[in-house]
Amino acid sequence: MTTTWPARLRQANEAVLEQGRREAIADFFAPGYLAHVGGQTMRGHSAVASVMDALRRAVPALKVDVEILVEGDDRIAWLRTCHGTQAGAFRGFPASGKDLVWRDMVVSRFERGLIAEEWVVTELAERLLLARKG
Repeated sequence: MTTTWPARLRQANEAVLEQGRREAIADFFAPGYLAHVGGQTMRGHSAVASVMDALRRAVPALKVDVEILVEGDDRIAWLRTCHGTQAGAFRGFPASGKDLVWRDMVVSRFERGLIAEEWVVTELAERLLLARKG
């Protein structure tokens, strides 16, 4: 049975973001993986591991819901809703101890069964700022 792209995305989010399994990164992401986020381009498995580590330190019990919006031959547009309690600092935002919910709009391109490139728009910084103020 062939695994669908939506199923692969859900599995990747569960293994990497929710469970923090570094060894799973190579199972889902191409070695030359590119992520375009906030005007920056991140490259390779080390970029995935860096984001995963930082998020899991900040929100150790992170939960992720994936909603597929549009599916094409090698690309999927999808919405990731993340939620958990911010127990640690994240990129200059100190731990708030508050529950966070944020959304990432993502377009993923697949190559040879792996996620090769992604374009991400996230509202995480806005939610961290609100948690800090509130």
